Amino acid sequence: MWILRVASGTMLGMAAVAAVVGAGSAVALTENAPSSPTTIAPPDSSMAPPWQNGRNNDAVSRGFEFTVPDADNLADFHGDPAHPALSLYVGGNYFFAMAPLVQAFEKKYPEYKGRLYWETLPPGLLVRQMKAGGRVTVGNMTWTVKPDVYLAGLGAVKKQIEDGLLQAPAVPYVTNTLTIMVASGNPKGVKSLADLDRDDVKLAMPNPEFEGIARQIQSSLEKAGGKDLAQKVYHDRVGRGGTLLTHIHHRQTPLWIMQGRADAGVTWQSEAMFQEQAGHPIGHVDIPAYQNTTAIYAGAIVKGTQHRKAAQRWLDFIRSNEGVAIFKQYGFQRYEGKGA
Repeated sequence: MWILRVASGTMLGMAAVAAVVGAGSAVALTENAPSSPTTIAPPDSSMAPPWQNGRNNDAVSRGFEFTVPDADNLADFHGDPAHPALSLYVGGNYFFAMAPLVQAFEKKYPEYKGRLYWETLPPGLLVRQMKAGGRVTVGNMTWTVKPDVYLAGLGAVKKQIEDGLLQAPAVPYVTNTLTIMVASGNPKGVKSLADLDRDDVKLAMPNPEFEGIARQIQSSLEKAGGKDLAQKVYHDRVGRGGTLLTHIHHRQTPLWIMQGRADAGVTWQSEAMFQEQAGHPIGHVDIPAYQNTTAIYAGAIVKGTQHRKAAQRWLDFIRSNEGVAIFKQYGFQRYEGKGA
């Protein structure tokens, strides 16, 4: 039996514009093959999402595989949406940690093997999808998967508890800090946040409308150069094209830098670490502690979930020693504060 999976890289409706415009293309064609696809591609196709060669897909039987990274690609949707045993809406900036996390979780709880579904969009867009009943449209395809767990910054999780979408308590698990992502070798010689106001440095920056990281970045910009620097980066330069605002910064910022469309962008340091570990032509510039901002990641169970036991198991797992050890591979640190 042949199964056709076709995905567009353009998000319509209540979701986002997916970042799938890459530097090369790859087509993977196999029949009923659960293993990684065979890829026919030019050497630079690895620059295009999804970057992980199928490892972030939890489906056991893949059927007919068709992926063209610069044209047909569903980078931030993972697994089989048909009757999952656990559905996770995950703030996108640790999409790369999800494959090892899911693998370890399923080893601990084999009954969930191949039955997890997760999305890694920006938290604000995931909220829009929750309010739409879990329904989402990507290109020409529409489907519905209601979440069991929502995972984002602690502040965002608390807000959704207050708004009645999630159940208390919010469960914090790891922390993260900011960095300046640049092209490998840092050809523009960016040294600090203050350099982001230079006319010769084109920026890719998260959109404050729905990407929570933008608030932390603005805070750090103010620490480095006052409200004037934040105004220039996030308003003045946007108006004259010096700052490009992303829809999905964890995909678009590194991709635009690799394509030469941007020279730098502020991201979570874990995202730069992943790109470097993947061998992509990406580097980073450290932001000193007195200018940096720390994010606390948290999760909570969605009201009305049909998979409460699985949801609680996931929240317990990601803050366990085993779960935190996986996060630490990408520079995250254990949350040491009190529970929320």
